[in-house]
Amino acid sequence: MAEHTSAEIMAWIKERGLGELAEKMGIEILELTPTYGVATMPAEGNRQPLGIVHGGAYVVLAETLGSMCATLAAGVGRHAVGIEINASHTKSVKGGMVTATARAVNVGRNLATHEIAVDDEEGNRLSTIRITNFLRDNRS
Repeated sequence: MAEHTSAEIMAWIKERGLGELAEKMGIEILELTPTYGVATMPAEGNRQPLGIVHGGAYVVLAETLGSMCATLAAGVGRHAVGIEINASHTKSVKGGMVTATARAVNVGRNLATHEIAVDDEEGNRLSTIRITNFLRDNRS
């Protein structure tokens, strides 16, 4: 756990979960704040027929991480809903672990935008993804 990610946040992640798809894909959150996050995903189990990681898997990894950051930014009694996402895949990988690093572009009262870089174990950029989340009040 990173020093700037509290034990309370890590317990919240464990209690809340990441959702069925993210869990099936082996996504793990390592660090999380409203403006920064790090998550990993194994290549194995997330490959397309050519034997490389499916581009959609990078997008799921990024959306999971970016939406979790945005949910923290929304605050208590609020949640984040993804409204736009785009991705540029620049390199492929066949094995190992991929790491996503999210950085806030802008966090406001109603919108949060994060850019997520997905890299391989050697630090090569595999994909660059931007997600915008709408921050809204929970419904009763």
